[in-house]
Amino acid sequence: MQNEVVSREQWLAARRALLLKEKETTRLRDSVNAARLALPWVRVDKDYAFDTPEGKRSLADLFDGRSQLLIYHFMLGPDWEAGCPGCSFLADHVDGALPHLNHHDVTWVAVSRAPLEKIAAYKRRMGWKFPWVSSFGSDFNFDYHVSFSPEDLAKDKVFYNFTAIEPAEAHDELPGLSAFYRNDKGEVFHPYSSYARGPEELIGTLMILDRAPKGRNEQGTMNFVRRHDEYEDAQTAPSCCH
Repeated sequence: MQNEVVSREQWLAARRALLLKEKETTRLRDSVNAARLALPWVRVDKDYAFDTPEGKRSLADLFDGRSQLLIYHFMLGPDWEAGCPGCSFLADHVDGALPHLNHHDVTWVAVSRAPLEKIAAYKRRMGWKFPWVSSFGSDFNFDYHVSFSPEDLAKDKVFYNFTAIEPAEAHDELPGLSAFYRNDKGEVFHPYSSYARGPEELIGTLMILDRAPKGRNEQGTMNFVRRHDEYEDAQTAPSCCH
């Protein structure tokens, strides 16, 4: 790989043209963020129970005294041996943000259907500190369209990322991010969810690679990613399944 080599003056002209696009992207991002904040909300009336290290907790309990809750739907199914490499890649960026999020009235929690002991073992392996709870035995993952039963996958279509997709494009678990708000009355609302590549901007490493000379240098979406303790074995193919 080598791009065209030009004079400093030619480079400056090209860079200024790109700057206009970068500024346009920034303005568009600001507009999208404003539209996101203006979305209508849905009241969450259903009771959900989660297994946590402190015992059973409700969705309202997960706010941990704050008014805003971000739940990352982490792909780790009940029978999986390890978490999804892509979800693990994103999770590597969370711990450093926690003090800033908590100070800004936001609680971050990962949720998976795997039993709590399996979550705890993988969390220890990865060295993470963020809260991570189990929705095993709950409808939560199914209601927020990130888990699919064998019966779901046997249908002609499954619902993911706000549309119907072929079951072949789905696994029993898929990733996502959901936001919740709790008011002074204790009522809980669901303002926002994002799936597939939607939470990609949370992965700071990708944003850094986008500015490197070779960019992401990938042959498929994040095909270069391994769990952070697996890079010594460069031949290990990443997989989000089991």
